[in-house]
Amino acid sequence: MEKLAAAPILITSFRPWKAHQAINTSDVLVQQVSARLPQNVMPLRWLPVNFDLAPIQVISHIVQYRPKVVICCGMAETRKTLTVEQWGTEQEQRLATPIDLHTLVQKTIHTRISYDAGNFVCNRLYYRVLRHVEQQRTTALFVHVPLMTQANQAVLEFDFLKIVEYLNAVG
Repeated sequence: MEKLAAAPILITSFRPWKAHQAINTSDVLVQQVSARLPQNVMPLRWLPVNFDLAPIQVISHIVQYRPKVVICCGMAETRKTLTVEQWGTEQEQRLATPIDLHTLVQKTIHTRISYDAGNFVCNRLYYRVLRHVEQQRTTALFVHVPLMTQANQAVLEFDFLKIVEYLNAVG
């Protein structure tokens, strides 16, 4: 009997967007852990930092590959830990991830739940992805990545891999 391949997990990251940024830590983190990710992970790196183009690219991949989980990653320069976003908002609308974030963060060392995905492209992408997958067998999560340093790199990588492992198992 032929073994069925595991449903894919789509992980996205952004390209740098400010003049002072040579890198985007969301992309650096995805690249750093790529060799340790499960085989069913599909990276979609270097999304444009654009309110319309980023969601279009991610939703196009969702339609094409039908992942069981979408993990969108973005940079949050002022945060100190990985943060998993409870919801995305657009105008007065708010959509929450169906993922049990309290259980998820218990698997990590230094990841926190955030209730504010911001007012920029990260939030727009998250809201649009959540809206797209609402009636599907796909779940979505947004992970904000702080600036990476030698002091926090190992814990960020460990926590991110735990997040992926958890979502791969329950997704």
